[in-house]
Amino acid sequence: MKALLIADHDNNHLSEQTAKALSAASQLGAVDVLIMGHDCTEVASQAACLSGVGRVLLAEHEALKHQLAEPCAEAILSIASEYQAIVSAASTTGKGVLPRIAAKLDVMQISEVIEILDEKTFKRPTYAGNAIQTVQSNDSIKVLTIRTANFATTENAPTSAEVVALDITLGQQRSVHISDKVSDSERPELQSAKVIVSGGRALGSQENFNATILPVADKLGAAVGASRAAVDSGFAPNDWQVGQTGKIVSPDLYVACGISGAIQHLAGMKDSKVIVAINNDEDAPIFQIADYRLEADLFEALPEITRLLS
Repeated sequence: MKALLIADHDNNHLSEQTAKALSAASQLGAVDVLIMGHDCTEVASQAACLSGVGRVLLAEHEALKHQLAEPCAEAILSIASEYQAIVSAASTTGKGVLPRIAAKLDVMQISEVIEILDEKTFKRPTYAGNAIQTVQSNDSIKVLTIRTANFATTENAPTSAEVVALDITLGQQRSVHISDKVSDSERPELQSAKVIVSGGRALGSQENFNATILPVADKLGAAVGASRAAVDSGFAPNDWQVGQTGKIVSPDLYVACGISGAIQHLAGMKDSKVIVAINNDEDAPIFQIADYRLEADLFEALPEITRLLS
């Protein structure tokens, strides 16, 4: 079986999500990596260094610069017949492009794969992760998005794979990119962070959130997360949201502060290696999955933790 892995990148750097998705795709057989973008030869070089890559296919075109679904799908479909599986991380790009691919190929998409049993059989979560569904597909081409939190990062290979430039011709595009609004941060990116400190609605306000959560995160060199309730209340920006409708994470350490543990939040972080929960409610559901629990007032506990870390 031969798989085509769609790379995630920003035209300069290859996302770690791609290296994790490669671990999954490699279980299907030989893997080629497709880089779609503009002026992104450096990204192709980075992908070529990953272990298990057969070839790196470089598709450069002005219309691919922002990786919109329409031109990306057109580029992928032009070479799809050479592969038995098309794979991507379950990222913004993957979730935007692969459903279009599946529809054009008239096959079903299998989303958020967490385990590959064989070339036809896959496991994926359902009901917010409370049940695991085993799916078998007889489609000639499998279209898969991978929940990368469940797969290890592929290491670099001693030698680089071949980079092949594709001659891409794209038709007229009906959607255009207008602008990017990017929030700059010196903290680690949430989905690739080794340590995450998250806050919930119990913090009461954005001022309390910043004054209580951020100092601990800074001492630990951690990314900052938030529950949906905290985001909806305006305590934290949308891109900090962890959960079923936010980002799925699996850090080495997840510190949940003032988070009750609603099912939607647990779906996004319960695969963390170590979970520490701080809550003054002894019956909080988060304590049921926590490795370490601290029943305390977080406005007293977190400043003390910050002091001890100094």
